[in-house]
Amino acid sequence: MLSEKQIEAVTACINDALNRAEKHWENGGHTLVKRSVSMDKAFVVNESAPSHIPGHDKVQDDKTVIDEFIALVADMRDSSKHLNSAISEKTAKVSQLQRVYYETSALLPALALTIKFKDGNVTEYLGDGVLALFQVDQADKSKAIYAAHEAAANCIGPTRALVNAALTERYSLPALDLGVGLAMSKTIVTLIGLPGEKHPKAFGECVFRATKLSSGRNEIYVDAIVRGSWPTSKNGKLRFVERSRGEVPGYLISL
Repeated sequence: MLSEKQIEAVTACINDALNRAEKHWENGGHTLVKRSVSMDKAFVVNESAPSHIPGHDKVQDDKTVIDEFIALVADMRDSSKHLNSAISEKTAKVSQLQRVYYETSALLPALALTIKFKDGNVTEYLGDGVLALFQVDQADKSKAIYAAHEAAANCIGPTRALVNAALTERYSLPALDLGVGLAMSKTIVTLIGLPGEKHPKAFGECVFRATKLSSGRNEIYVDAIVRGSWPTSKNGKLRFVERSRGEVPGYLISL
């Protein structure tokens, strides 16, 4: 669970994000502006870039780095439906694109802050969700497993409740739902993209599996590796129910 100070921090994060989202929308954010992309960058070798990947503050082109992570993907449910289906003005104050803009503006930074409380880091924003990584200590994998699970539980629990409370109070919107997937694997930490515009990325199976496993509704799914590595306890309260998500074998965590 979140502490009182963490709840205050997440609440402030949500309100700040929504204040800025409203300002951007009022200042013309409802219009879409196409911008040309220049492809005439000079080729650069041995690039490096600052990184939010845990344990890797800087990623370099000329170094091969292999590390193990737990990937956490948190994904908002029904965002496409929210975008394409108008909601009655009698029910809510905003609808469609404006609705999704406010929902994601509140949700994504709140998730990032919640994950950071447990020493994870969001490395990518996925439109209506986040990809975060927790570095695995080879001497004690349980630390990353517990941290990732606690972060996931906080995301679908108190943080989602705080986001929903803000969206209801400001815009009379119904509650949004969230799915979370956790998966573990070795990854290659590298730079991806065009010369001069490269971004750090952890490339591994855990990212793909966590993405597929994030399709639940206010549920946490883990892959077989996380399940198999979970520390055993005589008085353990968690149950793992085998339940695949699409083509990815997974386990639903339940109390």
